[in-house]
Amino acid sequence: MWICPNCNQKFLHTNQWHSCAEKTVEDFLTNKSPITIELFHHLIEEYNKIGEFALHPAKSRIAFAATIRFGYIARLGRNFVDAALTFNQPYKDNLCFYRIGEVPGGKYFQHYFRIFSKEDINEELKKYMKMALDYGNKKTPKS
Repeated sequence: MWICPNCNQKFLHTNQWHSCAEKTVEDFLTNKSPITIELFHHLIEEYNKIGEFALHPAKSRIAFAATIRFGYIARLGRNFVDAALTFNQPYKDNLCFYRIGEVPGGKYFQHYFRIFSKEDINEELKKYMKMALDYGNKKTPKS
């Protein structure tokens, strides 16, 4: 595990490329609606119940990180939160992802979900959140 001496982010590989942006989670929450801030905190609270991970704010997103990064918050909208979970295969047969994008090279697939209410973080989504966290901890995800 390597820690960047400039931004203190942890990485799997020494001198791993990153933006070293000096943004904070609070920077992303500035001027957001109360509902968006509440949804953000609820998402993080629910994820913390599943397991340990770190938030790594970057230039344009807030990454979820364990041994490796396994997803991110892509957008804090007016009344919603958009996020993505990373897997090594697509999981198409579900109701929680509105889009699945293949990262160039075909080794990773981003699974995008949007929450408008606390109830959107249901058992199906929690199952995938756990699988993504396992992936981030370099464990083999089980469907």
